[in-house]
Amino acid sequence: MIPVPAQTKVWLAAGVTDMRKGFAGLSALAEQVLQQDPYCGHLFVFRGRRGDLIKVIWFDGQGSCLFSKRLERGRFVWPLARDGKLTLSPAQLAMLLEGIDWRTPERTWRPLAVG
Repeated sequence: MIPVPAQTKVWLAAGVTDMRKGFAGLSALAEQVLQQDPYCGHLFVFRGRRGDLIKVIWFDGQGSCLFSKRLERGRFVWPLARDGKLTLSPAQLAMLLEGIDWRTPERTWRPLAVG
């Protein structure tokens, strides 16, 4: 799992990204498309055209880190390109990485009354 410090934002780039990009290319997208500083420590998440591959890039204070995951079955849930960019919570990122629909999580049982 990716270590996500408490005040870190997770930025998700809507639409598709050329997954041949590495550190420099994804950092440039974070700066140009997401309009964020790629060296601020936030996580930037990108998805490929087929939908089964994502890459996450972040700067940990010493250097850039690149995480990639490919699903054997299914696709990552992703917003449309017209949405531009979104921020996710660390919990939503964890669901995304597991292939779960992070947009509408099912809440567990909740008590109806106190006591």
